Amino acid sequence: GEYFSVGSGFLAEKMAAPGPGEYFSVGSQVSCLTCLGQRLQGEVVAFDYQSKMLTLKCTSSSGKPNLSDVILINLAYVSEVDIINDRTETPPPLASLNVNKLANRARTEKEDKLSQAYAISAGVSVEGQQLFQTIHKTIKDCKWQEKNIIVMDDVVIAPPYQVENCKGKEGSALSHVRKIVEKHFRDVESQRLMLHSQAQQTQKDSTLSS
Repeated sequence: GEYFSVGSGFLAEKMAAPGPGEYFSVGSQVSCLTCLGQRLQGEVVAFDYQSKMLTLKCTSSSGKPNLSDVILINLAYVSEVDIINDRTETPPPLASLNVNKLANRARTEKEDKLSQAYAISAGVSVEGQQLFQTIHKTIKDCKWQEKNIIVMDDVVIAPPYQVENCKGKEGSALSHVRKIVEKHFRDVESQRLMLHSQAQQTQKDSTLSS
């Protein structure tokens, strides 16, 4: 068999595949030995040729039959790969793992947590924090500057964060932000009234039953 080299000079058997990126066909059962001596066996879910990342679906470590563990393996740290049974029929299109997308998502989540932690430490009111989250869902480009919310570097919303507290040069950005703020407080108010009437109803019920 021919061999191809992956990462740190480790050799793995090349499967009869037309082009790069198809060395592992989706659905094949493979067994790998990591450089730590750990044996991993499972079904190929995806293989990304550029980043040499192989994704395997293995029997769940919890032992539950309907669950699977999905493991990402960097082939640079694998000393051997055996193909236990290859798919003979045409495999489904290879799901190339979007590593960048995953990295971006992790970064965004980290930034969100940091901005929330900052708001709490700066003593921003709960209303301000809730408004920030609402705006952030629509407009990613918003940040804290002390207790002010800065949106797209154009609009500043100062406490108590009402529509009239939105300042910036008149234009579409400012009116768009004002609309979000107005809707946010309308929604908060209607939710509050709904909870209030539910509470009153509960009170009424308990009075009747007593």
